[in-house]
Amino acid sequence: MKHTLPLAALVVAAGLALWGCNKEEAPVTENVPAAAPVASAPAPQPAAPGGYTGKVLETMDASGYTYVQVDTGSEKIWAAAPKFAVAVGDEVTVPPSAPMANYHSKTLDRTFDVVYFAGSIYPAGSAPSPASAMPAGMGADGAMPAGHPGGQVAPAATDVDLTGIAKAEGGNTVGELLGATATFGGKEVVLRGKVVKYNSGIMGKNWLHVQDGTGEAGANDLTVTTQAAAQVGDTVLVKGIAVIDKDFGYGYKYAFIIEDAQVTVE
Repeated sequence: MKHTLPLAALVVAAGLALWGCNKEEAPVTENVPAAAPVASAPAPQPAAPGGYTGKVLETMDASGYTYVQVDTGSEKIWAAAPKFAVAVGDEVTVPPSAPMANYHSKTLDRTFDVVYFAGSIYPAGSAPSPASAMPAGMGADGAMPAGHPGGQVAPAATDVDLTGIAKAEGGNTVGELLGATATFGGKEVVLRGKVVKYNSGIMGKNWLHVQDGTGEAGANDLTVTTQAAAQVGDTVLVKGIAVIDKDFGYGYKYAFIIEDAQVTVE
């Protein structure tokens, strides 16, 4: 009997030890002060709508342009502008720019998923230059600037045969549309013509310049935006909504344009 008490005490002690171990392993969720937040710099935020601000991760020059990979804090994007001085680690702003999907640089022998081509890219926090206010993917006629590396840019063809183009059934000619723009604004129009200029992937659309041999000089070329593909010289049937006084911003306006048209190559 003299060993009973020590043995019982030993059993109780072991039980307490086991209970204590289990308690430590259980998650404690009450009365625990929250850990102090770790101080960090605020993540770079997008610049103006469609633009980006962030840190340069990589940079390279090619064909008179400087390419930069920018970490905005939420994503990494590639952008390019006419050659400028920049270094890895710099904070820069990419203004609203034209995205070029699946752009291949022959000079770099590299294909980018998307590159934003800007008029200029400037240090974050500084005033933008006048050039940066121009969306690099847009010219006054809906085309890319001459010599710009982005997209599939074709010059206006001067040797497209415009003879024998039949007027679309129930439709109008280019001359009729451009000669009475106020009449057709906001209405669905149909026309047949030939593509004399084609630019792809600008602002998420393909841009066609269509002529049919009608209309006076300066009022014989109709701009059409579409998701359809075409080639210079194709005869196309165009169906879409005519828009007058279309303002894309940045000073680029169209007196008359057909947007998001259905385009069928005939």
